[in-house]
Amino acid sequence: MKPEIRETLSLIPDTPGVYLMKNDLGEIIYVGKAKQMKKRVSSYFSRNKDIKTKALVKHISSIEHISTRNEYEALVLENNLIKQWTPKYNINLKDGKTYPVLKITNEKYPRIFRTRRVLKDGSEYFGPFPQIHIIDKYLELIEKFFHLRKCKGPLKKRTSPCLYYHIGRCRAPCVGNITSEEYNEEINQIRTLLTGKSKELRKSLEQRMKEYSEKMEYEKAAWYRDLLESLSGIQIKQEVQDFVQTSRDYLAWYREDKFCVFTVFRMRDGKLVGRELFRSRAYASTDELVLDFFIQYYDKGRDLPETVYICRKFDKEMLHTFFQEEYGRSIKILIPQKGKHKSIMNMVYQNAQVEVKKQIKKVENVPGMKELQEVLKLDDLPRRIEGFDIAQLDGKYPVASLISFFNGNPDKKNYRKFHIKSLGGQIDDFEAVREAVARRYTRILNEKLERPDLVLIDGGKGQVNAAKEILDAIGFDRIPVIGLAKKNEEIFLPHTSDPIVLPDTSEGLKILQAVRDETHRFATTFNRKLREKDSKLSFLQEIPGIGPSRSRKLMEKFGSLAGIRDSDPEDIARILAADDSLGVMVKEQIEEYLDEDNPPEEKDNT
Repeated sequence: MKPEIRETLSLIPDTPGVYLMKNDLGEIIYVGKAKQMKKRVSSYFSRNKDIKTKALVKHISSIEHISTRNEYEALVLENNLIKQWTPKYNINLKDGKTYPVLKITNEKYPRIFRTRRVLKDGSEYFGPFPQIHIIDKYLELIEKFFHLRKCKGPLKKRTSPCLYYHIGRCRAPCVGNITSEEYNEEINQIRTLLTGKSKELRKSLEQRMKEYSEKMEYEKAAWYRDLLESLSGIQIKQEVQDFVQTSRDYLAWYREDKFCVFTVFRMRDGKLVGRELFRSRAYASTDELVLDFFIQYYDKGRDLPETVYICRKFDKEMLHTFFQEEYGRSIKILIPQKGKHKSIMNMVYQNAQVEVKKQIKKVENVPGMKELQEVLKLDDLPRRIEGFDIAQLDGKYPVASLISFFNGNPDKKNYRKFHIKSLGGQIDDFEAVREAVARRYTRILNEKLERPDLVLIDGGKGQVNAAKEILDAIGFDRIPVIGLAKKNEEIFLPHTSDPIVLPDTSEGLKILQAVRDETHRFATTFNRKLREKDSKLSFLQEIPGIGPSRSRKLMEKFGSLAGIRDSDPEDIARILAADDSLGVMVKEQIEEYLDEDNPPEEKDNT
């Protein structure tokens, strides 16, 4: 313990109050409250503190305190200070995750769009949609078959329709091309779709298709046929939000190690109108975390429910005082024991639990690494895995990628790229693997860098044996090397003919697949950029008076062909050490090249 902190602890009274912990820069990193401040703050520096508390304590440089008359005043003051300073180690509701809904506006000619804001404006809201791709499917279908207006705000009368009408994406109600009744008939079909009444909608659409077919209006019949086919891909029921005042929230939390997640399902009139998830690092007791979350979440301005169902017991006395003092009303806080409330709570709790597991897995996928250690008979847990892949096109631009995973997750600062120099235009993946592995681990040997626990080659036994040959030659024979062949997800070990096949659900296989896929992405992206860069240089070299040297100078200066095109001829000529006429010619040639068949490119600094 730092001497200045020891001195501070001796001065803190054992009364109610708030304490502020600061780092070396004087930034407030944690705000806490306590009924007995001295006892609570001293506990952070006890010998038996847990890992998560150690993580906080090592950043504490100084501590300030504010005494209050009672514990409730400390609660209110703590909440205000957290909102003011948003300390790093307190719960931060700004990191919450809300899910989008589809909104049908309350207008004569309604619009439909995605939003995360639910307002009491008479509009209809459908959702929420935890899976974003589902809402995109709905919007894609609506865009394709129901040509609603795109203009924002109230509909304005126009003398001529906009571009959307001319490209067949709007019925142009602004010029009277469709009546309000006809327009809202389409809205009703969309409403039926979004409320999950797919059987009713399909029956109606099939009847209309049949009617138009009998009238030999085959184009209209085909429209209904295509809509019916598209409906089969998105049969996921969603509820409508109706904002009836009968209200209840379901609040669950799950904590493991330093991770804590709060999940809230907001129910109004029996329908789910909101689903929110908040991640936090937990450095206080669970009761303190829950109390702090309640205070921040139900801050002034939020729609208060009549009842909040919670997943487990905690000290609610202070909370009842808060709602009575701040809002002049009480809220029932109950633990559901059975029935529908218990069923919903189980779902909410499971959401929180799954999210914590995901957060832990992002930091350290221990189960997957342990499985790999057992299956591959490794001496150590494979925390550091390095992966290699080769990319080339008909022997041109051969490159290798090296990517690094640590604790089952990408470690991008240790990614590397290699130009393969030993092939001379030949196509030889085995030799390319030898060169990349030799260059990488010779450097590790010479510079005494960290060695990986496992090397993964994107390929089969040929590539694996090539890598093993090099590792043995430089004295790294104790570094295990394997290959992962994409065709059947087979794991190959050196000098063995029978591969290892893990089940699709294997956590270890998922780590290897992530490494392999990342090496492939990194290598092919590098190869593609080289090809694109070469094609640009080739084009420049075809311009009279521009050779290889001048081409490189132009690309280094302006970054892309579009960058050269958008520059002044005088600047181009200055880079070329030529007169202005050459700058004008280069600019004109590039403008012709970047025509409609060659749209403007993004800046490329490779």
